[in-house]
Amino acid sequence: MAQFHYKELGLVNTREMFRKAMAGGYAVPAYNFNNLEQLEAIIIGCIQSKSPVILQCSGSARKYMHEAMVPHLVKGAVEMMEALGAIIPIALHLDHGDTLELAKSCINSGFSSVMIDGSHHPFEENIRLTRQVVDFAHERDVTVEGELGVLAGVEDEVSATASHYTKPSEVEEFVKQTGVDSLAISMGTSHGAFKFKVKAGETPPPLRFDILEEIENRLPGFPIVLHGASSVMPEYVDLINRFGGRMEEAVGISEEQLRRAARSAVCKINIDSDGRLAMTAVLRKIFAENPGEFDPRKYLGSARDELIKMVKYKNEQVLMSAGKA
Repeated sequence: MAQFHYKELGLVNTREMFRKAMAGGYAVPAYNFNNLEQLEAIIIGCIQSKSPVILQCSGSARKYMHEAMVPHLVKGAVEMMEALGAIIPIALHLDHGDTLELAKSCINSGFSSVMIDGSHHPFEENIRLTRQVVDFAHERDVTVEGELGVLAGVEDEVSATASHYTKPSEVEEFVKQTGVDSLAISMGTSHGAFKFKVKAGETPPPLRFDILEEIENRLPGFPIVLHGASSVMPEYVDLINRFGGRMEEAVGISEEQLRRAARSAVCKINIDSDGRLAMTAVLRKIFAENPGEFDPRKYLGSARDELIKMVKYKNEQVLMSAGKA
């Protein structure tokens, strides 16, 4: 497989992105993609809202697209951006990498940022693994995200039955010993579209901003990352259910809490489930109303258009990253 340095693909790492986000009081959106339509929608939505963007690719998404395809797809997306007469900062990030080997492979294929998730390991083993990835990545000017604490829920190959909040008492040693560039924490968010078990009419539990504030005090000016931060937009859940879906108990993080997080040291907010819901809602509606439709350009094109709208909305109204490119 061909090797690339991310600068050959027209990408940047996250260091300057996070510095500007910290100074500007917003969060950089990190959108997951699995195919061409999602990738196009993310880039176009961020161009139209003039937002920097982190393209997130999990290990399983990389397998789905085939690892050899990913750098070429992303290089094509950068060239599409330039053809549209726009320039926005774009990073390519490994989401929830779990081994040194996977991180190395991604870095060698053009990723400009990687996450090594050792949160399921004991503290000392998490430090050891994360340090190995940092050493390899920093030699190549690639930024690294580590994680302390465990998020509940299921998304891609990431699964945990219960959350374990980040212990603020551990963050200083972890950052010092590993040299990571950013830190993902657990403060009440959760992976997937079914983040909380609440009854109809009940409000999901609030995020633990007290944990975030103590971490901010212990690590002043250090970039914090929020995983599992889709709001599970009700309009998409309703549309899915109306056209044959079964997602009655899907619930996410309130937009107001995400806005509050974006004004803090949280410089990167991950969004995956909302993108899936937006496209699925449109596809279900099209197939229900037009059962004879079989042209992928028509149904995938409409799904792509809806995802563009969602990306612009998130950037403009939730993460406040619009106009920051």
